Order: sequence, then structure tokens, then C-alpha cells
Amino acid sequence: MANVKWGVLGTADIARGQTIPAMKLAGNCDLYAVAGRSLEKAQAFQQEFGFEKAYGSYDELLSDPEVEAVYIPLPNDLHCAWTIRALNAKKHVLCEKPLAVSRAQEESMFRAAEENGVHLMEAFAYLHSPIIAAIQKELDSIGEIRYLESAFITPRRADTDIRLRKETFGGALYDLGCYSLSMALWMMGRDPACVRASAQFSEKHIDLYTTALLLYENGAVAKLDCGMLLPNGRLDRLHIYGTKGEIHSPVQFNQSGEIPYTVIRDGKQETKTVTAANNYQLEIEQLGRCIRDGETPWVNKAFSLRCAGVMDSILSEIGY
Repeated sequence: MANVKWGVLGTADIARGQTIPAMKLAGNCDLYAVAGRSLEKAQAFQQEFGFEKAYGSYDELLSDPEVEAVYIPLPNDLHCAWTIRALNAKKHVLCEKPLAVSRAQEESMFRAAEENGVHLMEAFAYLHSPIIAAIQKELDSIGEIRYLESAFITPRRADTDIRLRKETFGGALYDLGCYSLSMALWMMGRDPACVRASAQFSEKHIDLYTTALLLYENGAVAKLDCGMLLPNGRLDRLHIYGTKGEIHSPVQFNQSGEIPYTVIRDGKQETKTVTAANNYQLEIEQLGRCIRDGETPWVNKAFSLRCAGVMDSILSEIGY
């Protein structure tokens, strides 16, 4: 069966450093076209990665009938509009996280996907990793989850960085917190009854650190931490405490290679290792199978909407 012909809508760092190299590894993907805000930018990517075509505008790429699927790595404020334009052009879409800046926007995006008979998937690449599946399979063995902690904290970025601009919906929660939130909801398997949150803001009212508590009807708690304030390095953490045991992992989001996690139960501690391929490659291949073989997106509509709804609640709590 023929590979899926992909177009890339934008020349962002995440596309150059992560997703496009992974697309070259994917077994069912053809790098067909790339578009930039200028033809020169697009042609530079074409030369670097071997795209067949380069376009000087996003609309030109969407008008190309050969393009079957589109990857959108644009700033957060542009996700909704360009995703809907791509969907209305009958293109399948993989859009970077967070898929939109509100649940209302996401609902309009998924409605457009359904109306046009195409797939829309949020690019949580790490959720395709076998480490996530392995940890999920261990959950029954530790009993009912009573406490979960997920963190993602990085160094402070320059104020000029697009991830710290209010107009592009930057900040720790949008950029990093969506990872911790999605991890918690994925592992907990349900939405919280209520949310509590607080944040530390910059002079321009961009959240540099946000912490949130997801409180469940059965008394369980999920604690999320995200921030851009470390002097160096990064902190990724996942701890899950159940009524019969615990799971701990230093897994970095989107990490590949050998990844350890530890299970503690019945007074015994066992560390296991999972070999993870390139997560970005896995998500490209999975959406390709959805297009060609009729699979359902692993990161599906229901899950993305759940994440967006809880994100709305956290944003409201911190006043952002």
C-alpha cells in the first residue's frame, strides 16, 4: 500500500528538530511538501530534508491535491484556524499540543474533521511510547490509585521566546503542563470532580510555574507541576501510589532508548526496563495506519476534549 503523502505547515523548531526527522524514519510516510511564511524558509527545509515541493504560503500547500495529511507545528494561537482550514481542504491533520487554547476551540476543530470525513489527532507523541503502555499494564497490580504526581519543569526561557508570549498563549501550563495533565488523565482514566491550582507569574503575567490538584470523588488526588524556572537541566517525574503498591519512573516526556521504571508491592521492589523507539515516528506511523488501514487515532477526540476541559478549569483557577 502506498505511503501517505505529508505536508508540513510551518518551519518551527519542533518540526526541524523532532518531527520531520522522525517522519523520515516512519515506514509509511512520504515527505511531500513543506510551507513557510516565505518561500526561502520553505526551500531551506526542502533542501535540508528532501521534500518534493516547497511553498511560500500555507494556503498553497493546502491547495495541493497530492497532500493527504498535514502536520501543524505553528504557535498555539494559530492551531485552531489553520487546523480547520486544513480539515476543510480534506486533509488529515496531526496538530501539535496543546491542540487548541480552549475546549470550545477543540470542539469546533473535531466538528470540522467529522464534517469532512478526515482524521484529527493531537500530537502527544509520548503517549505512543511503549513505556506508557508498560506502566499502564502495571496499574491493576498496585490496586486503586490514591495519589499520582506528574511533573515537567525546565529552565527559564528568554522573555522574547514565543513560549513566553501572551498573544501566542505561551506559559508553563500551555507549553509543559499539558504533558503532566495528559499523563494524569491517561493513568487515572477519568476526570476529576474539581480542580485547585495556583501559579507564579512573570511581570507580563505569563505563568512561569503552575501547580494543580485534581480532586476525585473517591478521595484520590493527582498533583501536577509545570514550570520554566530551573537554573539548568530539566525535571520529569511520575509517581503513582495505589492501595497495594507504587510505580515510580524518571521517564522524560518523548524519551527514546532504554527507560526504567520501578514497581513496589508486597514489600518488594522491582526495576524494569522498556526499549522505546522514537515517539514522534510512532505517532506519524499510527496516524498513517488510521488513514490507510482504518485504525482509530490512539490520542482520540474524547481524550483531547477531556484534557482541554480540565485545562480550562486550571486556567480559570490561576486567572490566566
